[in-house]
Amino acid sequence: MEKLKSYFEKHLPNIEKNFSLLLKDVDPYVREIAEHILKSGGKRLRPMLCILTARAYGYNKPDIYPVACVLEFIHSATLLHDDIIDHAEIRRGNKAAHKIFGETKTILTGDALLALSNKIVTNYNNIKLMRCLSEAIYQTCAGEILEIDKMKKSWISKDEYFQIIRGKTAYLIQFSCESGAILAEADEKDLAIVRKFGLNLGIAFQLVDDVLDYSLNQEKLGKPIGGDLREGKITLPLILYLDTFENSKKIEMLKKIKKNELKQEECLKIINDINKKGVLKKSLEACDFYVKEAKQAITQFPNSLEKEILNDVVDFVKNREY
Repeated sequence: MEKLKSYFEKHLPNIEKNFSLLLKDVDPYVREIAEHILKSGGKRLRPMLCILTARAYGYNKPDIYPVACVLEFIHSATLLHDDIIDHAEIRRGNKAAHKIFGETKTILTGDALLALSNKIVTNYNNIKLMRCLSEAIYQTCAGEILEIDKMKKSWISKDEYFQIIRGKTAYLIQFSCESGAILAEADEKDLAIVRKFGLNLGIAFQLVDDVLDYSLNQEKLGKPIGGDLREGKITLPLILYLDTFENSKKIEMLKKIKKNELKQEECLKIINDINKKGVLKKSLEACDFYVKEAKQAITQFPNSLEKEILNDVVDFVKNREY
């Protein structure tokens, strides 16, 4: 993992520098909220995937950085909107933007970041890149809408769960990789390989993220433990946990979860039970298929340092502390 760490440390200063340059002429009200979310932390995984994939296919020009930043702008816009939808108080250990600046300004800042992203990409005069970005925004928004719709139901199936995480998380990670390959003028065969890698990495990322939400080490990640449970979100750990009960007990628990009627001690009991019963381990096992698919796609990348780093990225995503 030392190569991965060194590679990130090498490119992160340029990413952060370009954030400032791209936001320099933005309206001060928009910039204030955008900088709040951008400076609150984050792994910068999406920009780095764009850079890694571009360089893996031979593209070494410095104009990769604005495109890489666009992926983080889109991601940040979704976080601003998500926190309002989920009534979240905390984001990455800090007060959520809408709690500081108000919901209306925060929503409009998210919209402004999406518009800015489109504006930046048009400077490249690359139809494939513009189409890729537009599809990324569309699929991410559609995935969020799908989640809202499905979460109204008393129960969702595993298939519906995977449909949700493809939309709300995996497609943007796929497009982060694809945008770099497009700049490198990769052919359609290689673009298909890159898309396969990105989509499977994205699914694995969200699976691990949903496991981490129930981890007893969650406070290290800067958000409250069991946030999904308190918001009534049905993710894979909860699906597998509730499947261990008889139907009547399962229905009773679901009613409380969906109506946000769980008391603090009930939430903690469920979280402790999920940790004790090996549900998190079983949830992570579901991740293995997608990790394997992502790694198989990497074998078809051109040999390079970036190919090695991308392999390390998959390991990092799978093995995040929980």
